[in-house]
Amino acid sequence: MISFKDKVVLVTGGSRGIGRAIAVAFARAGATVVISYAGNEAAAQETLGLIQEAGARGEAVRFDVADTAACASAVESLVKTHGRLDVLVNNAGVAVDGLVMRVKDEDWDKQLDTNLKGPFALIRAASRPMMKQRGGAIINLTSIVGEMGNGGQAAYSASKAGLIGLTKSVARELASRNIRVNAVSPGFIGTDMTAHLEAETREKMLASIPLGRLGSAEEVANAVLFLASDAAAYITGEVLKVNGGMYM
Repeated sequence: MISFKDKVVLVTGGSRGIGRAIAVAFARAGATVVISYAGNEAAAQETLGLIQEAGARGEAVRFDVADTAACASAVESLVKTHGRLDVLVNNAGVAVDGLVMRVKDEDWDKQLDTNLKGPFALIRAASRPMMKQRGGAIINLTSIVGEMGNGGQAAYSASKAGLIGLTKSVARELASRNIRVNAVSPGFIGTDMTAHLEAETREKMLASIPLGRLGSAEEVANAVLFLASDAAAYITGEVLKVNGGMYM
């Protein structure tokens, strides 16, 4: 069984969905888990309760990942409180769909700031304590649409594609300090975002997935745990697809 005993993990966007599943999975593996959330304090407290039910220490911290100064401050405070940072999971993200001719500048900026600039700022901040420790793991949550594109999601796809480039570049920079940087690319996952799809849209989606079903948040979490663990000690700069074969 994978163990993160005595390890400290930061999961951004950990209040619900995939982020919550990742946070709970790390807690069950023995880690101290710090989650960030942007505004839904009730959901964050629910996740914190699940972390504690798993027998782990947890903390919920509110900050906007699009605020680079807040990212730096959050990492500094975390290391001061817990003494170290072993794993950073950049999960927080936002999508504002729209045809490219109608995308507003503010919607473009919001998605790039949250989905790409935020992870960059957190990686920049986290790399310092990880370099001092001479070890660490960074996992970025990209998306299948960052690999294959999707109509109506030009900004979101661009931000997630950029995250793949960031992953590979930083993996090369930090490898000599024993810091591994990888990405997980989920396909269509059964979360609140897909629960409200119309039946026809859902059927078309399922028809494009060789395994014939949506993935679960827990399956994405399992991939993150693997890449963060010693079992993946010789893997860096990789993009692990969790998409049921929809894009190969």
